[in-house]
Amino acid sequence: MPELPEVETVRRGLARLLPSHTIQGVVSNYDRSFPNAAADVQQFMIGSHVTAVKRRGKVLLLELDTNFTLLVHLKMTGQLVYRADGGQRFGAGHPNDSLVGKLPDNSTRVTVELDGAKLFFNDQRRFGWMRLMPTPEVPNIDFFKKIGPEPLSADFTAQDFKERLQRRSNTTIKAAILDQSVVAGIGNIYADEGLWGARIHPATRVKDVSAVKLNRLYTALRDVLQLSIDKGGSSDRNYVDASGQKGSYLTFANVFRREGQPCPRCGHEIVKSRVAGRGTHTCPNCQKPPGSV
Repeated sequence: MPELPEVETVRRGLARLLPSHTIQGVVSNYDRSFPNAAADVQQFMIGSHVTAVKRRGKVLLLELDTNFTLLVHLKMTGQLVYRADGGQRFGAGHPNDSLVGKLPDNSTRVTVELDGAKLFFNDQRRFGWMRLMPTPEVPNIDFFKKIGPEPLSADFTAQDFKERLQRRSNTTIKAAILDQSVVAGIGNIYADEGLWGARIHPATRVKDVSAVKLNRLYTALRDVLQLSIDKGGSSDRNYVDASGQKGSYLTFANVFRREGQPCPRCGHEIVKSRVAGRGTHTCPNCQKPPGSV
């Protein structure tokens, strides 16, 4: 599943290419990938112009000048591939040959025909979707009503972060920050890296983490998310950036997938365990387990 930096990388690539394009047609061969009424597509999508490409959590929002929005969730194996008649290309998503091969192919679920270009939505496992809905209704769907604030938003403060975590006081700190209703877009990689940066063991209960350490965690998470966006995303297996290049953040990770290697801060060996049902990477010296002296 892509995390916030990967989806933001896709958004930035699309935002350079799609605005001002006119949608001239849509072809879909799988209803679950494009669950939209034909009448709505004809009235509110065909002939519309893309005005902006935004993101909320892990969902992309393609806003149209008809006051409708096309929501896109890539799920596990989704791709968005832009091909212009003049040869300009864009590919982002699951890194199989569909990013560079002839399209449509057997993974193509939706083809959006633009003026002078096409946008292909490919999805091998068919879990992703493109949903058309009125823009004013987007914030009111259950998915967005439940999701927490954007961690990199300018108005998301350390105090907001602490207050939201403290509602989960008996939960482990790792489970709490992975909860998308607490804060949006943080997945396993960023949880491990942020907790290492703040010197907090992932199995520590929220109620046992000091205010000072929660402040450190707020800063560490924002730093690692921004670094990953700057590096083009973290996923070295499932995601590539807007130029078709693999995200490079994991090259710079401090603990994630570094078990058996020395901690870059203290030199102790990084270990892997299981916390909150997820593989978890820690330095046992920098991140003292709960109850240790």
